Parts: sequence; structure tokens; C-alpha cells
Amino acid sequence: MEKQQVLINGERLKQMIEEFADYGRTENNGVTRLALSDVDIQVRNHFKNLCENLGLTVKWDDMGNMYARIDGIDNGKPPVVIGSHLDSVKKGGRFDGVLGVLTGLEVVQTMMENDIKPQIPIIVANFTNEEGARFEPSMMASGVISGKFDKGKMLASTDEHGITFGEALKNSGFVGGKENRLDEATGLIELHIEQGPVLEKEKFEIGVVECVVGMCCYEIEVTGDSNHAGTTPMNMREDALFATNSLINEIREKMSKLDSELVYTIGRVNVSPNIHTVIPNKVVFSIESRHKEVSVIKEVEEIIQGLSHSVSNEVCKVKTTKLWDRDTVWFNDQLVESIEKSCKSLNYSYKRMPSGAGHDAQFIATYLPAAMVFVPSVNGKSHAEDELTYWEDCEKGVNVVLQTVLDLIGF
Repeated sequence: MEKQQVLINGERLKQMIEEFADYGRTENNGVTRLALSDVDIQVRNHFKNLCENLGLTVKWDDMGNMYARIDGIDNGKPPVVIGSHLDSVKKGGRFDGVLGVLTGLEVVQTMMENDIKPQIPIIVANFTNEEGARFEPSMMASGVISGKFDKGKMLASTDEHGITFGEALKNSGFVGGKENRLDEATGLIELHIEQGPVLEKEKFEIGVVECVVGMCCYEIEVTGDSNHAGTTPMNMREDALFATNSLINEIREKMSKLDSELVYTIGRVNVSPNIHTVIPNKVVFSIESRHKEVSVIKEVEEIIQGLSHSVSNEVCKVKTTKLWDRDTVWFNDQLVESIEKSCKSLNYSYKRMPSGAGHDAQFIATYLPAAMVFVPSVNGKSHAEDELTYWEDCEKGVNVVLQTVLDLIGF
């Protein structure tokens, strides 16, 4: 006799999402819940109480990462971890991060209701300060436990009021022991809204995330010479802004020929002296690019580094400085295949895809098996009050995680 497929309670999931959105809900139905703020501490305690009421044991580590655990039949084996983050940006949305945490709660409750005892432990995780909206950088706590960030430097990070992360963590009551850090896992699964338009536009229900793309970020400095805007003939000018405009056109022309999946952004431009009667003598702008393939990022860097020799800048000097980069993080093949198998078993349409944004799972993936599931974002919107993922899409995403967890625990 074929085993009946177990599914989650979509109405309960919806109620939990709305319930958690009450912690920091804004006038326009968004959420402001900055890391370790009063409202974040409140939602952490609410999460803790819900977990304990279900019989889970809740611990937290020295960075405030929370781990709610249900034992398995064999507790000597590494746990399956489901999680994301509860903090938000200012005037963010109701789904970003919290959906991944509540996925864990809903999966555990569904298993309990169906008398499914896991063969191995399950942990529902909440990672501290993923957004970096109050204390920079983003993904701070997962970065520390994965060895990517120095703990001392992170504790010293300050918010706009001069409060350090270390002070806020201590005052929150969520300083635990280093021994509680996540140091083993059969696999970590993070469900997240896509935060982009691809799934909706291409009409896929699920994104099976293969990797978090690599990227590079440069600063370009263009130096000319200031002079009077009314008395200097055009052919006698060293206009740094006009030269920059030519450079930007050159960047777009060359990078558009590399690969259709390449994205690049000029997000910051500073013009000096920024006076309407003065020819600009200096422009400093940023250019960041993202792609999963190392070879494409290398071509991008060659284009950027070649800007200093561009013929369009014969009258101005161009200096390129590399600010930082990161390598593509590929998720665990077996977990990705298990997620894909779950999509097929549920008859959900899916797309294998990269993530252009960073997530806690990418840091965890550097030392433990990890993977991600995406659900569609309406109009691709996120980090905004009108962020929306339809309830039925949330439900489908959690069902995929449930089926994957059942596969991992041998049900």
C-alpha cells in the first residue's frame, strides 16, 4: 500500500506569519524589527515560548543564534537544521527571513500531528543579525560561527547611536555558550522568498537554489580639472563627469556581451565639487558585478581594470581600486537533489537557479551540508513594506522542505 503524502497546515502557517509580523508591524503592513532591538527581543522570546510549548529544547550560542531541538530516535547522528532569521531591515516585509524560521516550526508540528518520530534530531534555527541593518555587516552571526568574521570585531560593531553589538547582545539576555554553536548537521535547509522577479515572471512555483553567486566590487576614481562653467570652451575642458559618462557607457557595452546571467550595478556616484556653475574635477563611483562562474567574474575584472587605459579618458585620469570580492558558494549536491525530488513528488513546477543575494545558508555551507529553497516574490519586491509572497506559495515552499526533511530522516 502506497504511503499517503504528509502535507503542512497552510492556514496555521499563515496565522503564524501574521502573528510574528505583529512584532514591529508598520502602518503600511510591513515590519521594522532591527537586530537585538526591543521588538526583536520580544519576538525571540515569543519564538522560544512556542518552541518550548511544543516540547523542543531551546539553546543559544555566544552570538545569540537560537537553536530549538527535538530529539530523534538516534541522537548520536547530526541533526537536520531548518532555519533563517527573525530580524528585518527598516520598513521591510513580513516574509523575509521569518518564513524560513516558521518553516521549521510548521514542519515539526506537522510531524508531531502525524506521529512521525524523526530518526535523527531536528533543529529550528534563528540566526542573529542577518540583515546588518542595525549592526554591519550582514549575516554577522552565521559569519562568526563559520569562521568568516572575527568575533571581536563583530562585537565592536556599532549602531547609529553608538551602541555596540556586544552591548546589545548582553542586554538582550541571549548570550549563550560557544559550545552551543551549530557544529554538525546532516543538512541545513533555508526556505526564503526569492527577493527577485524570476520565478513569478517565468511562472515557476519553486526555486531550487544551486548556489549563492560570486561577486566583485570596485571603486573608480576619475580626475579632471575644475573651471568656470561659462567661460571654458568644450574642447578645452577636463570634465570628470563627462568622462565618467563615457566610461559607464563603455562598461555597459562590454559587460552586456559577456553573459545573460551577469548582473552589474553602479550604485554610488559622488561628484565634486557638485556645484552647477563649476566643471566637475572628480567623480568617484562604485561598480559591483555578480555571477556564479569564476571565468565570467574574471572577464568583468579585466574590463574594469582596463578602464584606466580607455581612449574615452584621454583628458582625465582614471584609477580603479578593488574593494572586495567573494567566491561563489555551491550548495550540497545531495541536498539540492533531494529538494528537486521533493518538488517532483509534489508536482510543483521548479527551476534550478542561483541566488544573487546573500543568505545565512551560504556561510553555513562552507563547513556543513546546506541548501536553499525559494518561493516567488510578487513583482520581485523585498526589503519593502509591500513585499508579498502569496500564502499558497508559502505553503508550497514549506511542503517542499517537509518532504525533503522526511527524505533526510528516512521516513
